[in-house]
Amino acid sequence: MTETTYTIPGLTRASALLPRDPHWSEKVRDSFARQGVMGLLGATLADVWPGGCEIHLPYRDDLSQQHGFFHAGVTSTIVDSAAGYAGFSVMGPNTSVLSVEFKVNLLAPADGELLIATGEVVKSGKTLVITRGDAWVVKNGKLTHCAMMQQTLMTMHGKADKT
Repeated sequence: MTETTYTIPGLTRASALLPRDPHWSEKVRDSFARQGVMGLLGATLADVWPGGCEIHLPYRDDLSQQHGFFHAGVTSTIVDSAAGYAGFSVMGPNTSVLSVEFKVNLLAPADGELLIATGEVVKSGKTLVITRGDAWVVKNGKLTHCAMMQQTLMTMHGKADKT
């Protein structure tokens, strides 16, 4: 967990979903650590719970677009991972996760010093998991909701992450 916790509106960090894998937390954290793009961006896994995930990304100039905001592609990337790991947290043993579809709506410029992406499971099936994701930007201590996403994940049965 990071040292600063933000209160994200509507996010409870509690879920009625039960993980199908007793090692769900370790599985998610290990997979996140192997994800090269999160390391490249400088993103950190701030929190994970059954059916939910939060990722933080500090601002850097090389993550920006021409106006100095976080680039939409960067925003989409971390919200895809946050929602993806929310879904992965409830998948069974000997599985991996793959995004197969998502739609992102950009609500406001991602103008700030920290981008926070959250993901939560909406419905978890044996093969498909539906999630929602949100991105928030922090500027001078104020949170602004800058993106929302709906995502479909596929549970890859019998296929582990690349090691």
